[in-house]
Amino acid sequence: MKPANRITNLPPYPFASLGKRIAELRAKGMDVIRLDIGSPDLPPPPPIIDALCRSAHNPDHHGYSDYYGIPALRRAIADYYQRRFGVTLDPGSEIVSLIGSKEGIVNIALAYLDPGDLALVPDPGYAPYTMGAYLASARVATFPLLAERNYLPDLSAIPAEVADRAKLIWLNYPNNPTGATTTLEFLTEAVAFAREHDLLICHDAPYCDLTYDGYLAPSILQVEGAREVAIEFNSLSKLYNMAGWRVGMAVGNRQAVEALGRVKTNIDSGIFRAVQDAAVEALTGDQGWLLERNAVYQERRDIIVDGLAAVGIHARKPEAGLYVWAPVPEGYTSADFATRLLEELGISITPGTVFGAQGEGYVRISLGAATERIRQAMERLATMDF
Repeated sequence: MKPANRITNLPPYPFASLGKRIAELRAKGMDVIRLDIGSPDLPPPPPIIDALCRSAHNPDHHGYSDYYGIPALRRAIADYYQRRFGVTLDPGSEIVSLIGSKEGIVNIALAYLDPGDLALVPDPGYAPYTMGAYLASARVATFPLLAERNYLPDLSAIPAEVADRAKLIWLNYPNNPTGATTTLEFLTEAVAFAREHDLLICHDAPYCDLTYDGYLAPSILQVEGAREVAIEFNSLSKLYNMAGWRVGMAVGNRQAVEALGRVKTNIDSGIFRAVQDAAVEALTGDQGWLLERNAVYQERRDIIVDGLAAVGIHARKPEAGLYVWAPVPEGYTSADFATRLLEELGISITPGTVFGAQGEGYVRISLGAATERIRQAMERLATMDF
């Protein structure tokens, strides 16, 4: 009884392994501050929770729901894109709901990649971009995101023969793990690149409304002609502090939405109706609280960046996202630095190499912990002798 080769060669998800080590340390009495995983620590506001409860009390809402998302949810997503980006979407053909965007990211690989096909993936980048391709028995070619280019890829540096062989390319802005942002000018360049090489752009944008210092993140669908070559993934996990609720969306190219939906109808049975009703409330209700929420994240960002600077680690202040991407001190690898902070100080951060070879020399620090805990982490860091 031998598992498939795709499982044999598939590494465990990094945060699952890290969680086991943290549990061991906590069992020994260590107070571990988790600044590794990007899980919002704040709840959504009461109206969203109330909508969940009202719907869950409806006896008719406990059976199978709509595979593609109830019509009200797809309309709410369309309204959000119109309000936020000025993009008009057809709820019936250009939107599919997701059980969190992560499952859609993996399933789009099953929808588009046959064994031996090629996906273009950023390095550093979110692990499921690569793992989805591996689960589809496809291959991956990476392209670097470098500090000197503000973590925007040089698409012209991708060899034409590689781009022509590839079937899809992953982009992710605001970026995880680097916190980098993009412009419509770059996204326009990306659409032209996809047209030239017959690629599907998969743009992952779950941090588009976690922004600071006046920055406003664009959607790739704002680019003229983008929906002919692009599908965009978004999630209520980060946008509305609903990570555990597992609700997201894929929007854009009709063929890609339909193909993704076809995979999903054979794998899952849709999102629990009460969660969908709560998502409608989140997308259509009062949005004012997001400014207050982002102000909390911005304060945490500043505490981390200032705390790092106090010990000689100079990180760029991100304009968006849930992370600070920081260089490690001289003489350390990413893994060595992260391990020392965890074992000696009880501060859990993520080595940059979790996100690819180009992540060596960096660590990712999450803003998703209580502000006081972040202060405590920086106070502990100040006691460390590098």
